[in-house]
Amino acid sequence: MTPTVEVRGLRAGYGSVTVVRSLDLSVPAGTVLGILGPNGAGKTTTMLTIAGLLPRQDGAVLVDGTVLPSGRPAAANRAGVVLVPDDRALFSSLTVRENLLVARRAGGFDLDEAVDLFPALAPRLGLAAGALSGGEQQMLAVARALVQKPTVLLIDEMSMGLAPVIVEGLLPVVRRIADETGTVVLLVEQHVQLALEVADEAIVLVHGECVHRGTAAELLADRASLAAAYLGAGAEAHAG
Repeated sequence: MTPTVEVRGLRAGYGSVTVVRSLDLSVPAGTVLGILGPNGAGKTTTMLTIAGLLPRQDGAVLVDGTVLPSGRPAAANRAGVVLVPDDRALFSSLTVRENLLVARRAGGFDLDEAVDLFPALAPRLGLAAGALSGGEQQMLAVARALVQKPTVLLIDEMSMGLAPVIVEGLLPVVRRIADETGTVVLLVEQHVQLALEVADEAIVLVHGECVHRGTAAELLADRASLAAAYLGAGAEAHAG
């Protein structure tokens, strides 16, 4: 299957500091790829670089075979790369409806389709985004990404600040998005078990290098190797 997004020999970081080293990815349409690893592993740096918010130090990012210019977020977005950052970056003073309408692009989800995925937003359409609960804000952040017609959807820490029971309700929507639209989803997630339940494949980053990769089923079945790749006890706690 032809990959929708490719990352070739990516080196990324901040100024002269390299955080991600020689990362290669090839992800076909409709695939959810989990990007796992401890704090400081380079997960968010990877996402920001793919989205063009950080210039690449080396390597290439391709969408549908076209190389994206380095450090050009508008160009990446036009190519279909849409990032849901860990802080959600909502317009807190705008209503839920206004947040969706201001982002909508022709061919993307319309407002009703976006709300159908997150029914809890329906009675909140006239409410300011800043007045939503954390879970509702995350729903809105993903819905706002979907109305932009993503080819590659980057979700950085969907569970940030949320109770596990809320995350359990949100992550299956990620699976549905990939299955129903063919969107590639790159999912950075601290809850390893929950991420692997919706992902097709996953990689583990440690100190900016990919130390483990495989199908989600393989990683779920081999907890010992996953824990070792994920720096021992901390990984076991997350993976359990």
